[in-house]
Amino acid sequence: MSWNEPGRGNRDPWGGGGSGNQGPPDLDEVIKKLRGKLGGVLGGKGNGGDGGDSGGSGGGGGASISGTGIAVIVGVILLIWLASGIYIVDEGNRGLELRFGQYHRTTTPGPHWHPPYPIGTVERVNVEDVRVAEVGYQSSAGDRRQKIPREALMLTQDENIIDVQLAVQYRVREPMLYQFNFRDPDRTLHQVTESALREVVGQRRMDFVLTEGRTEVAEEVYRLLTETMDRYATGLEIITVDVQDVQPPEPVQGAFEDAIMAREDEQRVINQANAYRNELVARARGEAAEIREQAMGYRFRVVADAEGESARFTALVQEYQRAPDVTRQRLFLDTMSDILGRSSKVLIDPSAGDPLLYLPLDKLRDGRQSSSASDGGDARLDPDVLNRRISTSGAADSRARGDLRSREGR
Repeated sequence: MSWNEPGRGNRDPWGGGGSGNQGPPDLDEVIKKLRGKLGGVLGGKGNGGDGGDSGGSGGGGGASISGTGIAVIVGVILLIWLASGIYIVDEGNRGLELRFGQYHRTTTPGPHWHPPYPIGTVERVNVEDVRVAEVGYQSSAGDRRQKIPREALMLTQDENIIDVQLAVQYRVREPMLYQFNFRDPDRTLHQVTESALREVVGQRRMDFVLTEGRTEVAEEVYRLLTETMDRYATGLEIITVDVQDVQPPEPVQGAFEDAIMAREDEQRVINQANAYRNELVARARGEAAEIREQAMGYRFRVVADAEGESARFTALVQEYQRAPDVTRQRLFLDTMSDILGRSSKVLIDPSAGDPLLYLPLDKLRDGRQSSSASDGGDARLDPDVLNRRISTSGAADSRARGDLRSREGR
């Protein structure tokens, strides 16, 4: 329902509540009232009436501002301007204060103040976050990588093409150099990394880079990159350089995998051969050492025996020179004792009468052992053979005694 519907009364928002004035309020009237109030606050003089005719002389509607009011306004504005110079540096950041566009100082985390704009400004740099420069690929959502062939394909020393993907982790070490010495230090780092990687890969063969050379390539790129960034004074610090992936181009990957499998089989066979060789060499060295020790022991024993025999013979010669007859008799007795002690024969002297015949078990045992050793048979003697030997021995002794008695009778 509209505000001026018939029968609803006068509801004109611009009206005075029932008066005949149906138009909007006068804008000049509103401005005059506002000037009058502001002049009263600041100590000025205003027109006491409602303004009079607008076409009259200018003595009636103006308001002047005193010096105190101007000073208050200026002071408030100055305080607001000075307060705008307060700033806070967050943790992990550094503040770079500028004076008329020139670097002044670096501030640490916390509240600080600087002359406000246009005298001074502040730029903040994060020095704690670890940033990543990717060469040969670009990470996307979901830990997926999008390869960039223009950066990834490189030429090796043996004129082969390989696909290399590398990541560099770095952070800001010198905020002032990082902010003002280069227009885009992050892009500079990316370009220097790609250049260093191509230099390192171009000085090495493809097989080396694809197999055991990843660590060496990463270390060499780290060295070149660190030296270059320090020489450029970018204010960046290289943390790590990691080779993410190295592989041949996609059209030849199948053939290259076959070559890698053949190389691995070759290495496996070589390792097995080396293990077998090491085992044989170790065993041969052990046997040689054993033979050498045995030879040394034999030499020491022979030398010791020879030296003992020589010393015994020398002592015997000296004794022989002192008493030849006694020494000769002792040598004869010792020799005969040694010879007869090894014999299994039993000697009987018939002139000593009729000796008691007895069975020399110890002599028979010694004779049985020597006989068995010489025949190469069993060391045990058959009882029948033993009885025959005893009978034969007894008959021989009887015949010998008979012959001796007959000779004595003649």
